[in-house]
Amino acid sequence: MMKFLTLLPIILLASLASAQTTIVKFDHLEKLLADRTRDKIQIVNFWATWCAPCVKELPIFEQYQQANAGNAHVILISLDYADKVDKVNAFVKKKNLKCEVLLLDETDGNSWIDKVEPSWGGAIPATIIINPKTGRRKFVEKELKEGDLELLVNELL
Repeated sequence: MMKFLTLLPIILLASLASAQTTIVKFDHLEKLLADRTRDKIQIVNFWATWCAPCVKELPIFEQYQQANAGNAHVILISLDYADKVDKVNAFVKKKNLKCEVLLLDETDGNSWIDKVEPSWGGAIPATIIINPKTGRRKFVEKELKEGDLELLVNELL
C-alpha cells in the first residue's frame, strides 16, 4: 500500500502532463505556419470543443498522425477561449488525443484569419496542409471525411 501511495502523485502528474494544452498567441502560430525548416508535412487543423463537425473529424487526424508519424506532424489548434483551457485539457484527455494541441488565445478572428489563409471565411473545421520542402499549401474549410486527408496530403507530395 505504501508503494502505491508513493507512486500515486507520479501517476497523477503523468496523466495530467499528457492532457496539457499549450496556450499560444497568433505570432507563435504564424511562425509555425511559415517554418520551412521542418522535414515533415505539417497538418494544422482549426477546431473547437463545441463544434460537432470538428469533434467528429478528430479521429481522422489521430489515425493519420499514428500511421504517418515519420512523415507528417499534426497540430490541432483549438479556438476555444483561453479561459476554457481546463475544459480543453479535459476534452483532450477524455478523447485520448495524442496529436499536439495548441489553444489560440486570440479573440478577434478578423485580425488573424486572413493571415492564415486569405480565402478562409472563418468557419471551422478548417485545415491547412503544408509541404515545408516546397512551400506548397492546401487549405480546406469543411469537415474531412475518411480518406480526404490522405488525398490532400498526396496532392502536395
